[in-house]
Amino acid sequence: MRSFAIQYTDYIYFDMTFTEQANAIFNQVISDYHLTDNVDTPIHNPYHRDSIEYSLYLKCWIDTVQWHYEDIIRDPHIDPGEALALKRRIDRSNQERTDLVEDIDTYFRQQFSTVTPLPDARLNTESPAWAVDRLSILALKIYHMQEQVDRKDADEEHRQRCRAKLGVLLEQQKDLSLAIDQLLDDYQQGRKVMKVYRQMKMYNDPSTNPILYKK
Repeated sequence: MRSFAIQYTDYIYFDMTFTEQANAIFNQVISDYHLTDNVDTPIHNPYHRDSIEYSLYLKCWIDTVQWHYEDIIRDPHIDPGEALALKRRIDRSNQERTDLVEDIDTYFRQQFSTVTPLPDARLNTESPAWAVDRLSILALKIYHMQEQVDRKDADEEHRQRCRAKLGVLLEQQKDLSLAIDQLLDDYQQGRKVMKVYRQMKMYNDPSTNPILYKK
């Protein structure tokens, strides 16, 4: 399994798999965000701007803020004007998330650009960065499900249900992490072909969204 060296704010960890590092960064982000628990808190990314660590931190920060956008907009008493403004923020966040996933895939393509695929190399159903996207969301689900398990104002039945869900999420995180690391190893060994298709979301493009270009 391929290992990486990654620098945190004060320490360097060696011989970690990619997902061990990614999960550590995601947990760091979620902890940093909840120091204020405010969607308007400025991001303080501790990593070098051109590093994959920077992109992973930013990716999870976008996901974390959007997680809380989605909580807020479901308030049945939210002011309609505030809801519309928040919907616009969610739309922008979704586009930023998509753009960043594609940037992370560019990083992976560069990492494996010198690998010659084997004659029987296969394709994968999704790119590694979209799998990392799911891993980031899983970290958020685990954090917030743990919150429900620890709630003092909820009854034991609620906590037991959430505890069972938490167990499933933790198993899913373990399995997805292993699958991503195995996929990266397959690329490194030439067993799979690194191929990426851009999302090409048409509704964000004024030239392809009929509601926009007809105006």
